[in-house]
Amino acid sequence: MHTDPTLQRITQSLALEIHKLGFLPGDLFMPVSAMTGVDSVTDPYTGAGNRRIELRDGAGKKMGQIQFNSDDSFFAEFDVVRPHPKDPRWFVEGVVAWGRGDTVKSEAKLLPMP
Repeated sequence: MHTDPTLQRITQSLALEIHKLGFLPGDLFMPVSAMTGVDSVTDPYTGAGNRRIELRDGAGKKMGQIQFNSDDSFFAEFDVVRPHPKDPRWFVEGVVAWGRGDTVKSEAKLLPMP
């Protein structure tokens, strides 16, 4: 299903997106800090079993998740929920990463400020 190097690439990709936005180390709880146990979830489309790892902050609040699908693809999301540190026109909802196997792509989820 997934390997430790894949998990490391995903969490590094999420952390890199957070850094590229301009958040400094210590500004945010980073996704590599606390991963809880793996849960099994059923894909509603294929019926296949997938695995999900939850990302939680130091107080145990869920901050995101990484889902590994049975076809070797994955999707990760990490909640930032803060104003953009460099551009007041944007609010950072979170960062996401997706891919398959060794390929990881990521981006920030931005919303315009009212």
